[in-house]
Amino acid sequence: MQAFEITSFGTPDVLRLGQRPAPVAGEGELLIRVSASGVNRPDVLQRAGHYPAPPGASDIPGLEVAGEIVGGDAQALAAAGFRLGDAVCALVSGGGYAELCVAPVGQCLHVPKGLSLTQAAALPETFFTVWSNVFDRGHLLPGETLLVQGGASGIGVTAIQMAKALGAKVIVTAGSDEKCAACVALGAEHAINYRTQDFVQEVKTLTAGRGVDVILDMVAGDYVARELECLAEDGRLVIIAVQGGIKSQINAGLVLRRRLTVTGSTLRPRPVAFKEQIARALKQHVWPLLENGKIRPVIHSTFAVAQPDPDADSAAAHAHRLMESNEHVGKIVLTWGTR
Repeated sequence: MQAFEITSFGTPDVLRLGQRPAPVAGEGELLIRVSASGVNRPDVLQRAGHYPAPPGASDIPGLEVAGEIVGGDAQALAAAGFRLGDAVCALVSGGGYAELCVAPVGQCLHVPKGLSLTQAAALPETFFTVWSNVFDRGHLLPGETLLVQGGASGIGVTAIQMAKALGAKVIVTAGSDEKCAACVALGAEHAINYRTQDFVQEVKTLTAGRGVDVILDMVAGDYVARELECLAEDGRLVIIAVQGGIKSQINAGLVLRRRLTVTGSTLRPRPVAFKEQIARALKQHVWPLLENGKIRPVIHSTFAVAQPDPDADSAAAHAHRLMESNEHVGKIVLTWGTR
């Protein structure tokens, strides 16, 4: 099969289309002929050498795919309600940038009715992440207010729509007026341009001094202390990335007085059973919202995979350059043809 390999750690040009043996599905797994692969920030970190694949995972990058079931553990497939030929999307721990990919059955979901395989490939990584962190860890409830740092990212556009559809209010930050407008169009009540506005002061103004109930943070670093000032009493700060650095200095007294919670998580190394629980929750609570159009995948760009000139950048390299530019709103997807 064709697959994108990280030939060495470095810039996007190290991603090259090569040949790999086809993976073999084991117990509790299915084999997917991939039509589209989602591109995510952790892929960029892995390519740069900062986020190694977990033990046992493929070294091929890619954490989400959509395609057709072409093989696997027959008993597990039947028990989960899948059949050969079904269109599915899946969360994987690696191996997504390839024509064939193995996935645990419990991390697979049928493609929502009305969505294409390309659209479905934009779902798993962000939807699993948002559900696990905003609703399971952050305990966001209807009527509460969520602040999303980086509202125009793949995570951000998912969090806006999911929180809004489930009855919460949403405030976001974004890096340009155009991105702010896009976030409002997706359902955010307010969008703060963090390059020209102080998000702490803006949040206090927008909430009449009360603060927000939950913050989804992909920055960390010196943002953490400022975010604590934005939280209402009993507020929850959930950290899912550290783009601003791993060290933070906080006012512990503020945490005590307002009974604040600071938590965080990474999804990739968690066991299959944990991710299966998230898949069940998504199927029950979120897939119907995708099928009735209340939530939709937001895809900024797709890059068609083709055997490139050996001296030219690959489709994956172009996708990573766009990811690193931060010019996109929503998801970036690799497509493997029209199968």
